[in-house]
Amino acid sequence: MSILDLPLARLDGTAATLGEITGGRPALLVNVASKCGLTPQYTGLEQLQETYGDRGFTVVGLPCNQFMGQEPGTAEEIQEFCSATYGVSFPMTEKIEVNGEGRHPLYAELTGTPDEKGEAGDVTWNFEKFLVAADGTVVSRFSPGVEPQDPRLVTAVEEIVG
Repeated sequence: MSILDLPLARLDGTAATLGEITGGRPALLVNVASKCGLTPQYTGLEQLQETYGDRGFTVVGLPCNQFMGQEPGTAEEIQEFCSATYGVSFPMTEKIEVNGEGRHPLYAELTGTPDEKGEAGDVTWNFEKFLVAADGTVVSRFSPGVEPQDPRLVTAVEEIVG
């Protein structure tokens, strides 16, 4: 079974799989939060979506409230904030847990991928990024401090979209 087959509801609560959310395209999966010092990364994530969306790529935001309660809102509040503040057009999922006993099965798989330092394991903070190929293979992992316009991330996206 691929990670694309894992159930993952959309932000509006409708049932889906990761593959349905990504539309079978390569994707950058990011655990997001509205009240984090890194929240302005939404701007760069939206720029990635605008730049590469027409080339068969998508960003997917996965809201998470596990880091100092920085995503406390309801689905409606998250949607309104992302849309009104950052013009987010990429798909967003239901709020999920990325670490611990309640970790979503998607993150049980993703966290086995090592980052640039060769370290796998728990997500360290909001805005950790996982680049996933169209077939569900995890290609790379980027720490929260890696901005969406970082040349390493952009190069990895360009390589995967062809």
